[in-house]
Amino acid sequence: MPEKCTDNPRDCPMTARVEALERANEQHGSTHRELFDRLRELERMEGIQGEQYKNILEKLDNLTRRHDELNRKLSELEAKPGKRWDKLTETVLACIATAVIAFLLGRVGL
Repeated sequence: MPEKCTDNPRDCPMTARVEALERANEQHGSTHRELFDRLRELERMEGIQGEQYKNILEKLDNLTRRHDELNRKLSELEAKPGKRWDKLTETVLACIATAVIAFLLGRVGL
C-alpha cells in the first residue's frame, strides 16, 4: 500500500481508518444520546422525589404539631381530677374553719 493517497481514493491507506472512525463516531453518538436521555430521566425523577420529600416533611410537621396539641390536651385532662380534689379540700377546710370560728363565737356569746 502506498503511504500517500493517489488520485484514486481506493488506493489511500487512510480511507479504511477514516471509515472505521466514522462508524465509531456514529456509535458514540448513539451512546451519547442514550446517556443524555438517561440523565434527563434521572433529573425528572429527582424533581419528583424532591416534591415527594417536601410533601413528606410538611406532613411530618403537621403530625408533630398535632401530637404536641394532643399531649397538651392530655396533660390538661390528667390535671383535672387533681384540681377537683384541691378545690374539694379547700372547700372542706373553709367549712371546718367557719364552723370552729362560729362555735368559738357562740361560746363567747356573740
